[in-house]
Amino acid sequence: MSEADNRTDKLLALILLHNIKGANQKDKALQLNLAGFSNLEIADLLQTNPAMVSTLLYQARKGKKKKL
Repeated sequence: MSEADNRTDKLLALILLHNIKGANQKDKALQLNLAGFSNLEIADLLQTNPAMVSTLLYQARKGKKKKL
């Protein structure tokens, strides 16, 4: 990945996080995941670890299935 692509991805993530400012970690992780970011990238952006991101995404998906 080039430096320009990396900067573009980080900018996209910051814009997305800004738009969901009041959301909890689980919702932020889900939105970033849907935007195509990896668990490692999401963890870096949310200042947590990839295992926590995996857990948050699992909980978000599990919760959506219950609502259906």
